[in-house]
Amino acid sequence: MINVDLQQLVQALDGETKRDLENAAERCVVRGGSKILVEDLLLGLLERPDGLLSRALQDADVDAGELARALQPRGEHNESRNPVFATELVQWLQDALLVASLELGQSQVEQAALILALLRNPMRYAGSHYQPLLAKLNAERLREFAMAQQPQAATGKPAGGESNLSRFTHNFTQQARDGKLDPVLCRDGAIRQMIDILARRRKNNPIVVGEAGVGKTAIVEGLALRIANGEVPAVLKGVELLCLDLGLLQAGASVKGEFERRLQGVIDEVKAAPKPIILFIDEAHTLIGAGGQAGSGDAANLLKPALARGELRTIAATTWSEYKKYFEKDPALARRFQPVQLHEPTVEEAVTILRGLAPVYEKSHGIYLRDDAVVAAAELSARYLAGRQLPDKA
Repeated sequence: MINVDLQQLVQALDGETKRDLENAAERCVVRGGSKILVEDLLLGLLERPDGLLSRALQDADVDAGELARALQPRGEHNESRNPVFATELVQWLQDALLVASLELGQSQVEQAALILALLRNPMRYAGSHYQPLLAKLNAERLREFAMAQQPQAATGKPAGGESNLSRFTHNFTQQARDGKLDPVLCRDGAIRQMIDILARRRKNNPIVVGEAGVGKTAIVEGLALRIANGEVPAVLKGVELLCLDLGLLQAGASVKGEFERRLQGVIDEVKAAPKPIILFIDEAHTLIGAGGQAGSGDAANLLKPALARGELRTIAATTWSEYKKYFEKDPALARRFQPVQLHEPTVEEAVTILRGLAPVYEKSHGIYLRDDAVVAAAELSARYLAGRQLPDKA
């Protein structure tokens, strides 16, 4: 049995299954339960007349009403409004994740994976009073139907034909064109250094190194703004700057090999894209087999060949301590990145940065920010908040 973080497990559910789980929690609260049971979720699946469980019951000539009556848990008298997941429910979701990933080739847990996992191990989750009804369902027919509904499974793409890039990345250049990025000030030197590195033929992968809060992500957004405005050399014009979302990439990837499969899919799509793509990897040390994420041990070996051949251009970001701990220990990987040092701005620079952001916050919150308040925020935070960095703490 794999152990998957509960938050990641919930993120691995598709939209409809998440709603079913939310309804199960509400049903548990209504009956005064302290734990969300397998029966609570099954009752939610039954409430969908066009759902897979309802159709499977019809196919097996099982009365849905009879199953619903058998699923009704006994009433409880618990005053807590925050029930927890029952152990059997968590185990069911984990097994469904395995079925979805390894058997159905799905990137998310859908109703089919839930039902198949339940039918494969009915003694593990199902109550004895309704097991005979579930035993009448044909698991193989259900699996064939689920596979027929997933024509993209064999290609390795997520369900529905959605590409790995659209699923696991965010387009910074498109956000810049749409006016969704904040202005970036006092970082021209670091942005120019990144542009110089990206324009090289070899060792053209900058890694922004600085303490937490100094604005590592902000300078990458500043580069996206320049690309969107055409204020870059010809070699970078028309480039799309995508941010790799490690949370999405790792969610539900505790199954051995799943993380590497997703990452390889992203790399392959970057290489095959009609427009040149630069991939931004924030907290890059978590992708290089560090950070304790299950299944991430071979990520560096996937990146190195593509980086060496110039097929993949990246901008990485991490702190000095993580860079020394993980990157410098792997000389082959360190050679492919050029560090860009990002220091904490001075108080005067922090004031300039805040003045540039003030109109954005004024519009967002419907307030007026006085200039002396902006200056005081920078000066007082620099004086009294010793554990954090400007401009974040201001």
